[in-house]
Amino acid sequence: MKAVVLSEVNGPLEYVDYPEPTPSGNETVISVTACGVCHSDLHVVEGVYPSPLPMILGHEVVGVHDELGPVMVYPCWGCLKPECWACSSGQEMICPNATEAGLFRNGGYAERMLIKDRSYLVPLGNLDPVKAAPLACGGLTAFRAVSHTLPKLAAGKRALVLGAGGLGQFGIEFLKLQSDAHVTAVDMSRDKLDRAKVMGADAVATPEELEGTFDAVIDFVGAQSTLETAAKHVARQGIAVVVGLFGGQIPFGFGAVPHEAQFMTSVWGSQKQLGELLALANKHDLHHSVEAVALQDAQSAHDRLHAGQIAGRVALVPGGAQ
Repeated sequence: MKAVVLSEVNGPLEYVDYPEPTPSGNETVISVTACGVCHSDLHVVEGVYPSPLPMILGHEVVGVHDELGPVMVYPCWGCLKPECWACSSGQEMICPNATEAGLFRNGGYAERMLIKDRSYLVPLGNLDPVKAAPLACGGLTAFRAVSHTLPKLAAGKRALVLGAGGLGQFGIEFLKLQSDAHVTAVDMSRDKLDRAKVMGADAVATPEELEGTFDAVIDFVGAQSTLETAAKHVARQGIAVVVGLFGGQIPFGFGAVPHEAQFMTSVWGSQKQLGELLALANKHDLHHSVEAVALQDAQSAHDRLHAGQIAGRVALVPGGAQ
């Protein structure tokens, strides 16, 4: 089969012939229909994660199973040991011994993919596979982040989304679908702010234009400047959720942040939440945009994502983009 392989940190993505996956035990195989390209894939290339190389990247995977039909792969592959409190409680995304697809085991930048356990296949329903692919990580990550804020967002409350890129666009749409909050999006890019309006944001602003406090803040960037903005604009007894991986840090202590405000990180999402997200996507026509790119052009897709030249999301399609 054809696959895209990363052989060394900061090395090129190579489109090569690769051995067919051979399942054993509870493993199974799917034919990949589409695989989203995520910033986490860029981090694998950069060596941010201790990923074993060479490896096939890709964790936003949609495919076809011989018996189940169209499916999405739940990518947060935990250790599945009975004594693991995270796996046994359905929170594999925080399993300390997880080996996630495309990060620590071969992923979906390929024509076929070996799945660790058949239980990780979630029925896709009637969703378009290319448009659906980014839901497996980008969508799921935003969905879980939004879920933390919903108890704070009764009618008339205010939510702030920092970063209106691919993740932030999901966050805006999920906030509007699941709450009656007034949603403000912040970004330095006017193009992304225009896109935020399309996704349903009630107001948009650059960081310099932002005023007031918000009952819930979701930081999809995680840089020093965005964390400082979150701390400055979260309301007393509000909540600030950090998702982005840009490495910012802020002081925390009594008086350093608004009184009784909650600050937390949010990581990926549970398999139960992926099922809920796909149900939501089958019920509502989500407005996120996904560009289809041929699998053999994976390097170009990475380069464009790294350069900030992709407005929404991109998905690799084996056999060529349609």
